[in-house]
Amino acid sequence: MKFRWMIILALTAFLAGCANVCGTDCRATERAIPCKESGTHYAADAITPYVERGECPGAISIFYNQGVQETACIGWADVDKKIPMSLDRMFMQCSQTKGFCGVTIAILVEEGKISLDDPVANYLPAFKDLKVKVKDEQGNTTLVPAKNTLTIRMVMNHTGGYPFEIPTKSKRGWSSLSSQDTAREAATLPLLFEPGTAVRYSNTGIDIGAAIVEVVTGQSWDSFLKERVLDPLGMTDTTFNPTDEQLSRTISMYNVKGGQQAQYRSFNPAMPRPYNGPTVFPSAGAGLWTTAADQVKFYKMLMNLGIGENGVRILKADTVKSILATSTRPDHLGEYSLGLTTNKSGWMGHGGAWQTSCSVNWQTKRLRLWVVQHCGSNLPWTRDWLKASEAFFAQKVEDSGVSEYTGRMQ
Repeated sequence: MKFRWMIILALTAFLAGCANVCGTDCRATERAIPCKESGTHYAADAITPYVERGECPGAISIFYNQGVQETACIGWADVDKKIPMSLDRMFMQCSQTKGFCGVTIAILVEEGKISLDDPVANYLPAFKDLKVKVKDEQGNTTLVPAKNTLTIRMVMNHTGGYPFEIPTKSKRGWSSLSSQDTAREAATLPLLFEPGTAVRYSNTGIDIGAAIVEVVTGQSWDSFLKERVLDPLGMTDTTFNPTDEQLSRTISMYNVKGGQQAQYRSFNPAMPRPYNGPTVFPSAGAGLWTTAADQVKFYKMLMNLGIGENGVRILKADTVKSILATSTRPDHLGEYSLGLTTNKSGWMGHGGAWQTSCSVNWQTKRLRLWVVQHCGSNLPWTRDWLKASEAFFAQKVEDSGVSEYTGRMQ
């Protein structure tokens, strides 16, 4: 009998870890965005079977629709230690960092300190005389002077002509160089095409954008980001240099593949250890640690056209609409703004290399956030999670008081 009860208790604990509706920051104050829990379990119902089979270690999902929110912590932050997933677990958001750089650029544009069509060389003189790789009629590669001027707009929307990473970061990881050192090395590289004429997804371009912010503000980019975005939004767990305490509550990383058991991995070479200390530098292209509780604050600010859920305004609504929610590329090169994917229906956001993602729609006041730390691609639960979000958004939303107001490696 005692053994039977031990089995029941163990099974109860397992199921609690598999589908935990975690505490949320749904507050309804005079200045904050109204928010109430939906009481639904679409994401947990979709993902729990994968957790039970050991394919998906765990995940955090948040759906938000016009003031109604479903928040689910599913499975484990650490499978072996049976640590449940929770909103305060730290994770590496990788390329989702790009949107944070985009917001800092937008702040300076709004304040009249820069223009998106300013030449990069106005702020970083080493970019004055750039060369472009071209092939002659015999197929030989030669270097010719760039005809087009490299602008802030181009480096921030991946049309600048730069490779994914500069050589040093390809060898040593995202956090191995400062923004200024990254820009200096980038300025010595030939461009892959004429600026503004093609697309090449590039961490390097975003890092150049961060270096420009530093020149204009006289601050390190991470300090400016903290002062103007993170602190005002109350994002106390978002950092490029996490403390030991913060690292003690990270979500573990796993190699995952549909139909197979997930396997723990200690790190990814793109973000090598140590994760803190004097050798770790902020990378605007990828490198920002955060929690789901923090990250949703940033994306709700974008969804609400510059106002945080705590009522603090980061940007004017017109600024968000014109240069963050609207593509800054030529029409024939696809839609992308400043470190954010975007489309004409109002959606903007980004994904990260470890399969995190978040997208928001400012027109319909919707949000989809997904947190995992997975090295893998084409995962079957992604489809099921998207179907779960569609089911959530298909629900009729009663008046919730909101009417007043989206990675990869290469």
